[in-house]
Amino acid sequence: MDFRQTMKGCRALSTVAITTGLLLLTVAGCGGGGSEKSDKGASSSSASATHSKGGSTQSKAPESTAPPLAEVKGENGLTLTVTSAKRDEGGFVTVEGTVTNNTNDVWIAANWRGDESELAKNGGSIAGASLIDQKGKKKYLILRDTSGRCLCTQFTGGVSQGATTQWFAQFPAPPADTTNVDFQVGSMPPASIQISDGE
Repeated sequence: MDFRQTMKGCRALSTVAITTGLLLLTVAGCGGGGSEKSDKGASSSSASATHSKGGSTQSKAPESTAPPLAEVKGENGLTLTVTSAKRDEGGFVTVEGTVTNNTNDVWIAANWRGDESELAKNGGSIAGASLIDQKGKKKYLILRDTSGRCLCTQFTGGVSQGATTQWFAQFPAPPADTTNVDFQVGSMPPASIQISDGE
């Protein structure tokens, strides 16, 4: 009787041990496979993102979802868009945007560099831009470094026909209570914009 009970107990323990071992193998197999699959999925999705344009490794800049502050058209098909105008801690305002060349040729921004002789060394650029504070009756010119180079975009090589390129320009900041100004460059119509505080 004791011998039979001992045998039954051993069989029960053996069954529990085998079942536990199989369960552990199953869990380990699922856990490891899931991790590898997850890594492979991530690498294949990043690879497809990298090669989505015929093997090119260039990534597209994220497009802004906010509406532009202003958009003006002029100069035989040029479109100037102002996307942001932010007041920075250093006492200046950074204005950014895009210009689209809808003319019939390469656009070199010759008349955007300004009339001053000091600005000529900037080449095709947005150096001749200004901010006009109608309320305070003041005009703010682009900031320059000690050698006369503007703190702005230089359109090296020009802008191809049909192309859009980004630009920026930095100006002295108007008084804190001045939030609305006109952005003016070349013979483009003035673009009325609102200055916001930087982050």
